[in-house]
Amino acid sequence: MGKFVVVDHPLIKHKLTIMRDKRTGPKEFRELLREITLLIAYEATRRVPVHKKEVETPISKTIGYCFDDNSIVVVPILRAGLGMADGILQLLPNASVGHIGIYRDPETLQAVEYYAKLPKLDDSSVVFVTDPMLATGVSSIKAIDIIKERGGKEITLISLIAAPEGVRAVQEAHPDVEIYVASLDDHLDEHGYIIPGLGDAGDRLYRTK
Repeated sequence: MGKFVVVDHPLIKHKLTIMRDKRTGPKEFRELLREITLLIAYEATRRVPVHKKEVETPISKTIGYCFDDNSIVVVPILRAGLGMADGILQLLPNASVGHIGIYRDPETLQAVEYYAKLPKLDDSSVVFVTDPMLATGVSSIKAIDIIKERGGKEITLISLIAAPEGVRAVQEAHPDVEIYVASLDDHLDEHGYIIPGLGDAGDRLYRTK
């Protein structure tokens, strides 16, 4: 199975607790989502390939390390994943950005694709998929299916909160994909919502309910 990491950091715990609070408004919710994503991405980018580069300090020459963020592709799952993309782009400002539109049918809980536009993907592409809630996993699995069909191979999924059921589903469908989250919550309820979770991330981001 691919690596599954809960980024267990005091800053993340603190910020996530504020996000869970039902009294937190959309402005603060958006800011916190971006900040937590940046902190998770710091860990998730550890496997980004680097190359040596000679630099001259004020004292002497030395060897440093650089990476080509032109090979990085950030793919938010619309719509809530958009709130996470800026956090990664703060670290990797030259990354390409694709978009995949998926919604979960409320009756069947299956993923329905309605939009997909991606940059060119090849063996050198390092793809980060963002989706705040890894619940049933069907949306993430569908998005990863699409990315692989377009040529993506090295893929990391970054979520805010995950349910064990969703983690298992993604790992079974795509055992080569690494998953990084801020919290592994308890379970899904009968409607496919994460418990305790924080509600519908898209609705809280954009105040659509």
